[in-house]
Amino acid sequence: MIKLAGFGRLAAATVLLSGMAIGSLSAQEISEEQMKAARAAINALGITNQFDNILPTLAEQLKSTMIQANPNFQDAISSTVDQQALALAARRSDLEKEAAATYAKAFSTAELNAIAEFYNSDAGKKLLKDGPIATRELYKAADIWGQGISRDLANQSNKALEKIVKVPPAPPVAEAAPAPAAKTPAAKPAPAPKQ
Repeated sequence: MIKLAGFGRLAAATVLLSGMAIGSLSAQEISEEQMKAARAAINALGITNQFDNILPTLAEQLKSTMIQANPNFQDAISSTVDQQALALAARRSDLEKEAAATYAKAFSTAELNAIAEFYNSDAGKKLLKDGPIATRELYKAADIWGQGISRDLANQSNKALEKIVKVPPAPPVAEAAPAPAAKTPAAKPAPAPKQ
């Protein structure tokens, strides 16, 4: 018998989250114009593209679990799970709707239109494409800068405090003399062989 416990838990979690999402949507009314602007903004941002692999990943995990439990049915399991995953692919629009609702709650229609306009522009597209690279390089530069500032702060503070505290310079550290060799007790002569 094919074990579907993992799939059942996944389905239960999905139903629970869907109910929470629908409840949160009804808590704040969103106009159609605001939803349209939000969809345009999330499309321009490509914000939901990162979730494209959720269904394929879940399908592969489910196949792996089911095949491990029932290796003799590998072909049937693979084709069945793939078929069911394709049938569920249409529900991707639910995620798009939830993303749009989330953005519609966070931004006004005018702000959403401005976001979409900017990120659809050449500058906005370039920011999306090259922004992560620029940010990574900025962090590298900030790290190098911080190390230099730390060094200079310590050096300049020490110099300034030497004038105030008037601490005599530390004596040079003498090289430590080598430790004397540990004395080992003299070996006892071996007893003479008996004749």
